[in-house]
Amino acid sequence: MERVICFLIGYAFGNFPTGYLLGKIYGVDITKKGSGNVGTTNVLRNLGPKAGLLTLLGDFTKTLIPLFITSFMFRDALDMRYLLTVYTGFGAVIGHNFPISLGFHGGKGVACTGAMIIYSDPILLISCAIAFFGGTLLTRFVSVGSLLVSVTYFAVNILLVSRGHRMGWGGNEPLSPAFHTEFYILVFVVSAMIVFQHRSNIIRLIRGNENKLSFGGGKR
Repeated sequence: MERVICFLIGYAFGNFPTGYLLGKIYGVDITKKGSGNVGTTNVLRNLGPKAGLLTLLGDFTKTLIPLFITSFMFRDALDMRYLLTVYTGFGAVIGHNFPISLGFHGGKGVACTGAMIIYSDPILLISCAIAFFGGTLLTRFVSVGSLLVSVTYFAVNILLVSRGHRMGWGGNEPLSPAFHTEFYILVFVVSAMIVFQHRSNIIRLIRGNENKLSFGGGKR
């Protein structure tokens, strides 16, 4: 029941369509521009850096709020709280990717996953930040950075939990071995979701016609 509650709270907040609403403020239907998704990258390319940053901050916030809520609700369940953190964050990702308000057509969930990572653990954050910014800056493909985050998120989580690392910024969330298998499956699903949402980008990367990140142009 805790898992269902956490997932649903995350999903409810994840449905808030930050990029879409910002597009409306700019007089643009972002779902009809560029890739058509409501995430940071498409907003950045079509509306400019300011709108892109606001979308990023909004998507971060709508993920962090339910994480704080569920952590407080289940503050005494330290042996499974990190597992519940992932369920909450994943709910927000699914809500963002498949929002009811936009006919289940949303973004790719990278910003929401990033917020979950920031909230989760400092080692995980540093590892994923290096993967994302390193991959993006070296290739100028946001999709490459995002895909590297997917792999890093899965690998580092498995490594830390399997070695008994106490997760969380306070180092006080020891995930009970009784939940390890479930946890491994869950983080695999989270990582696989990022890859799935980037399937068109992967095809374009293979074909050599993926769009590179550019800060020029766009509506300010």
